Amino acid sequence: MIGYYAHHHGSGHLTRAEIIARRLSTPVTLLSTAAPADAGAFAGYVPLASDAANTRDARDPTAAGQLHWVPMYDEGLQNRMARIAGWIRDCRPAAMVVDVSVEVAILVRLLGVPVIVIAMPGHRVDAAHRWGYGLAERIIAPWPREVYDPPWLHELANRTHYVGAFSRFDDLDAPPARAPFRTGAVLCGSGGSSLTSDCLATLAVDHPEVEWRLVGGPGTWRDDVWSILANSDVVVSHGGQNAVAEIAAARRPAVLIPEPRPYGEQEQTCAALSAAGIARCAAGWSAVSAELRKPVLDPAGWSRWSVVGAAGAAAAVIGQVAADGCLDE
Repeated sequence: MIGYYAHHHGSGHLTRAEIIARRLSTPVTLLSTAAPADAGAFAGYVPLASDAANTRDARDPTAAGQLHWVPMYDEGLQNRMARIAGWIRDCRPAAMVVDVSVEVAILVRLLGVPVIVIAMPGHRVDAAHRWGYGLAERIIAPWPREVYDPPWLHELANRTHYVGAFSRFDDLDAPPARAPFRTGAVLCGSGGSSLTSDCLATLAVDHPEVEWRLVGGPGTWRDDVWSILANSDVVVSHGGQNAVAEIAAARRPAVLIPEPRPYGEQEQTCAALSAAGIARCAAGWSAVSAELRKPVLDPAGWSRWSVVGAAGAAAAVIGQVAADGCLDE
């Protein structure tokens, strides 16, 4: 058995868990506050209590700057960690994937289970991240090193696997995009967005020649994301890992707006893609129109980011750690 902890903020961590689980021959149990959209990908699901009920009154939530979120006397945190520990005691997993939580990674390793950490972009050199990544048996970076090579991961190169980006749409084919653009998609995530209805209205006024469709944000969430991406000539999106990977799968010209996130993860992702000539990056919604007027970048460049077989490579790393653990028994 392999355990997979997926953080519940946004939808990207759960989506990534489902993609990887379906490529593993060993049964995978999901541990998360959020229920999986694709329950069939997992052998089981362990619901976890929320640890964010008392954020305003939290006492010493970072343990004097050594961790990210461990508020004293928080019942949700205690129940959450006890549930994880109890599952490990009862099921004795061969390995556990953590995507993402420094505290969960530490707990799992303290209980004697090898941990595979899914790396996140950004500047992660604080004490908690150094501890969490440092104890990992393996680190999976879901991006290509030749495009994005964060210096803080260099000292962990012997255990880091840069597999490339992957998404739930990697096996699908999209028709070629047209230029000049006739249709466009505005893609917003579920983890919070600076997009407002005014932003969308401004985009429609500045580019009336384009028929714009909204996915997420202030509109209604759409289930037909692939259909919209595949039939759009250009995509305007935030810079979250899951959204970027899905745009890459569709091979669409894109303008990315990095949303403010801890450790600058979206800023660094967008900067790397811009520097590589794969996507354009706008410093906020007011700059999107100017980027759309620039020459179109070759969407074939996305093949450098979304690597063929990336999800399978991630699953292979996890499966090998689990197999090594089983051999030790």
